[in-house]
Amino acid sequence: MPLVRRFLLALVLYLAALVPVWATPLLVVDRANLDVLYAQDAGKPWHPASLTKLMTAYVVFEQLALGTVTLETPVKISRNAWNQAASKSGLEIDSTVSLKDALYILIVKSANDIAVAIAETVGTDEADFVAKMNDAARRMGLTATHFVNPHGLHDPAQVTSARDLAIIALYIEQSFPQYMPMFDTGVVNLGKQRMESNNGLLEGFAGTTGMKTGYVCASGLNIVATVDRDGRRLLAVVLGGSSARERNERAAGLFLEALDGRLRPTGQNILALTNAVGAPPTDMRPLICGKEAKAYVAAQEAEFPMGLGDNPSYLTEEIQLSEYTAVDLGRLRTGIAFPRPRPAHMPMFSTPPAVESASVDGTLRPSIPVSGVNVALPRPRPADL
Repeated sequence: MPLVRRFLLALVLYLAALVPVWATPLLVVDRANLDVLYAQDAGKPWHPASLTKLMTAYVVFEQLALGTVTLETPVKISRNAWNQAASKSGLEIDSTVSLKDALYILIVKSANDIAVAIAETVGTDEADFVAKMNDAARRMGLTATHFVNPHGLHDPAQVTSARDLAIIALYIEQSFPQYMPMFDTGVVNLGKQRMESNNGLLEGFAGTTGMKTGYVCASGLNIVATVDRDGRRLLAVVLGGSSARERNERAAGLFLEALDGRLRPTGQNILALTNAVGAPPTDMRPLICGKEAKAYVAAQEAEFPMGLGDNPSYLTEEIQLSEYTAVDLGRLRTGIAFPRPRPAHMPMFSTPPAVESASVDGTLRPSIPVSGVNVALPRPRPADL
């Protein structure tokens, strides 16, 4: 090895030794009975990044149930929406998609312009929609959570915890199970665009049913994931990953530990976990995007090398990603009925029963066991064309 490369490698290892490996929030919940199987800093305040969009979607589902909007309601890209930072849908100003298509793009692509466009459509304006998000958080008992925007782009006041994120995900499944296929979708096609999910478990860990990833410098790389496998129904939250590899591999590893019995009930229900109310949220910017990032990533890789280089990976199955086709309806013209071509294979959603909405009783209940929860392992990936 050339002398310069040896020196650089030694320097990286030395710096890595100086940077402590952070204990970032981890949480595993049995969705069948709400038992906590593992919790590490689950109540620590954290910036949610695009995990915010779980609540954005939930508020839309509530409004669909109330009848204020429908899945066919047109969602227009305003200039305000178009001006949002990436990730974006690629739609032009005044372009429209149906609310159903917008939800798929929101969840799979994590498009920030679509998040604002949805907020402006479902609420009287973006601020009204954010107020609805915070009202839902209050009704859910999310004591560490406060929203400032519907997309998750960084704001110091946008904060949550692993515990609260798990509860949002559980409420979505309990209250609106008919929309869960949106979170299981790996690809959205829109015109010539092919938008792929960043949830690596969808194509590498059999039984994964969703849900959402997120990243800003201040949060690190986050994921809320759900798995139905071997008769178990599990949920994991990983916050503050130093890379997508680490985030995805840690989530898969936690699922495997739960499935083989290494993680057992702690005696706590998810609702009994407490949040560190009033504590400032952790700011990961120096470690993820700042001058300490190189050493921090090296330290994290040394601590958790799964899926790195020649190390084994937990994401070994080859799974065919579920795809959805959205339609750009063009620019909205007042008073003109626009065409609505639909691909023949689109899934249909049933009307949600009123008793299964948090807006009715605000009670998070253990999930009802679903028959046929086992999945064939693995589902084959189609041959490359």
